[in-house]
Amino acid sequence: MKIIAALGAALTAALLAVPAAAAPGDAAEARALLMESVGYASVQGRGQTPALARFYRDWLVARGFAAADFSIEEMAGTAMLHFTWKAGKPKAPPMALTGHLDVVEAKAADWVRDPFKASAAEGYIFGRGVMDNKFDVAMMLATLARLKAAGFRPGRDVHLFLSGDEETDGITSAAQAKQAKALGIAFMLNSDGGGGALDSQGRPFAYKLQASEKSYADFTLGFTDPGGHSSTPGASNAIARAGLVAARIAGHRWPAQADEITRQSLAAAGAARTDALGEAMRRFAADPGDAAAIAVLRANPGTIGQIGTTCVPTMISGGHAPNALPQRVSLTVNCRIFPGTSIAAVQAELARIAEDPGISFATGVDWPVTPPSPLRPDVTAAVTAALAAATSAPVAATGGQSAVTKMLKPTPGMDAGATDSVFWRALGIPSYGVSGLFIRAEDAFAHGLNERVPEAAIAPALRHWEVLISRLAG
Repeated sequence: MKIIAALGAALTAALLAVPAAAAPGDAAEARALLMESVGYASVQGRGQTPALARFYRDWLVARGFAAADFSIEEMAGTAMLHFTWKAGKPKAPPMALTGHLDVVEAKAADWVRDPFKASAAEGYIFGRGVMDNKFDVAMMLATLARLKAAGFRPGRDVHLFLSGDEETDGITSAAQAKQAKALGIAFMLNSDGGGGALDSQGRPFAYKLQASEKSYADFTLGFTDPGGHSSTPGASNAIARAGLVAARIAGHRWPAQADEITRQSLAAAGAARTDALGEAMRRFAADPGDAAAIAVLRANPGTIGQIGTTCVPTMISGGHAPNALPQRVSLTVNCRIFPGTSIAAVQAELARIAEDPGISFATGVDWPVTPPSPLRPDVTAAVTAALAAATSAPVAATGGQSAVTKMLKPTPGMDAGATDSVFWRALGIPSYGVSGLFIRAEDAFAHGLNERVPEAAIAPALRHWEVLISRLAG
C-alpha cells in the first residue's frame, strides 16, 4: 500500500507541475492538422515538400506566432523549415524540436485507400506518412499553439527544425544540424524516434527513449564481363556472379554486438515477456556472448537489428538484351551499421564475404556513425513526467478499447534505422527520440501498405508533448 500511495503522490505532483491536459478541442484541431498534412504528397521528386513547409508555417502564424520567426529554405529538390520561439530573457541555452516533412513513396494502386488523402475508419486514420512522421509533427505544432494560447513563455529559445529529405539523402538534415551547432543548441528532441508500445489489448506497457541509433549506408557492387552472344556462353556470367554474391551477403551473420543502451532496452523488453523471445532478450542482456540467445534474436525480424550490423541486398539490375551475355550488373546492398563500427570496416567485410575479387564498390547514401547520446537527467525526468501525464487517462489501440493504465518509465534504446539525429550526434549535440505515439506492434505500418495510426493516440500524445516541452523549455 505504501508503494501504491507513493506512486500516486508522484503522479499527482507530476501533473500539478505542468499546464492542464489538452482539452478535447485541441485534440480535434490536432486531428484536422494531421489529416490535412497527409494531403501533401511530400515525396522526393513530387515537388510538394515546400508547400507542406509553407502550410505548417501559415498554420502556426494563424495561431499567433510571428511570421518573421520562420524561415523556409529550398534546396536539393526539397525544403526545410526553421522556426524560433524566442525567450524574453533566456535562462538556459536553446533547445530544439525536430521532425521531417518528407515521406516515402506509395503506389495508390496497391492501397485500399488513396495514400495521399487521409481517411478515418474503424478508429484509425490512414494515409502515407500519417505515422512516419506527420503524426508527431502535428502533435508538436498543436502543442506549441496550445502553449502559446495559454500564455506560456519559454525560459530558453525553442527551435523547431523540420527537414525535407530524412527518408532519402539527408542533405537538409545535415544542413540543419550545422545550423543548430552554430546556434549553440544544448540538446535536441526528435519526434521521429522512440515512442510507446501497447499490448494486444491496447494497454501501454513500454516506452523507448531513443538515445542511440544505427547508421545507414548503401553500397553498389559492380560486376563486369566481356559479354558476347548468348549461344556461346563462357565460364563467367555477370548475372550469375551477382546472384552468388547476393546469396552470400544475405546469408551472412554479422558478429553480435551490444552496448549499455541496447543491453538496457533488451533487458526491459525481456522482462515484459514470458515467451522464448523474452528469455533470449534477458539472457543476451546478461551475456552478449550467449550463442543460444543470439540465435533466437537473429531469427526474429524485430530483434535481429538490435544485436549488430545488418546488410541485405535490396536492388539488382543488369544485362542489355535477352540474347546477349550480360556485360554489366549492379547490386545494391543496404546496411544498418551498429554504433562504433565504421563504414570502411563494413565495406571490407562485404568484400571478404563476396569472394569475388573482380567487384567494384561504390558508396551511395552513407550517414555518420555516431556514439549514443549521454542520458541527461533533465530529459529523462521530463520524459518520465510526460509518460505519467499521457498514461493517466485511458490509452487505447482503437476507439472502442479502453486500457488499464500503469506507471511507465522510459527505457533507453537504440533504433535499428537512422533518423536526423545521426547528423546532430555527429556534431556533438545530444539527441533523443521522444515520439508521443503509443501503438500496437500489429498496427505499425510505417513505410508499408495502408499506414495508419489509432485516433485514440492523439489526446495522450498531446499530453505527452505539452509536459515535455513545458518542463524542458520553461
